[in-house]
Amino acid sequence: MPELPDLEVFAANLQKRFKNKIVETVEVSVAKKLNVSAAELKDAVEGHALEKAVRDGKTLQLHFKNDAIVGLHLMLHGEIRPLDEAIKYPIVSFHFKGGDGFALTDFQKAATPTLNPELSEIPDALALTPAYFTDLLAKKKVQIKVLLMDQHHIRGIGNTYADEILWEARISPFSISKAIPEKEVKELLKAIKHVLSKEAKDIAKKLPVDLHGEIKEFLRVHRPDLEKSPTGAKIIIDKKGARKTYYTDEQQLFTL
Repeated sequence: MPELPDLEVFAANLQKRFKNKIVETVEVSVAKKLNVSAAELKDAVEGHALEKAVRDGKTLQLHFKNDAIVGLHLMLHGEIRPLDEAIKYPIVSFHFKGGDGFALTDFQKAATPTLNPELSEIPDALALTPAYFTDLLAKKKVQIKVLLMDQHHIRGIGNTYADEILWEARISPFSISKAIPEKEVKELLKAIKHVLSKEAKDIAKKLPVDLHGEIKEFLRVHRPDLEKSPTGAKIIIDKKGARKTYYTDEQQLFTL
């Protein structure tokens, strides 16, 4: 599943390839995923140029010059595929004048396009302020990994990068949020911004034009092919249901 750094790269690459191009046709293949009718989406977008593509939380957003916005949530298995590739399982396709275009695809048909999504008051992971983050942790008795992944409080962090962030901050994923000392809270916030920003830059170098694909080689603990962290500690895997948590005994456990 693409996470925040991947989506940062895909948004940048969408903008590089399609900025200022005019949508000629929107083709809706799975209408039930839309929040409006296919006709409404087509009317809002066709004939208009793409102004920019950005990432917002776990969503890609296409901003058009007529102020229409289309959000694309890839869910678990969705992908952005350029139309010059073989397209399977399209949800919605955008055809631009001149012949170029791309499709949102998903074999599970779960990926979701949304016309003019509501603005969220929940902060993006890269826009967290020290005051908000400190106050949030002070109120919560849940495990810190659970909180980092809770999109109702912080948007953008998923399973993989929660592990990477907590390892960099040397905080156990099983620590209780409000038990983490102020000094470590500051380090954790610093780790959030550093890990996510650095990963996006590293992935961009590997995928300078791509609209899909996941690069795992920069991960330091959340990788099944690794036995030890970069500092030589054994990587421990805790599995609950389909979700795995990767951590080491270097990470301090804080409890009430």
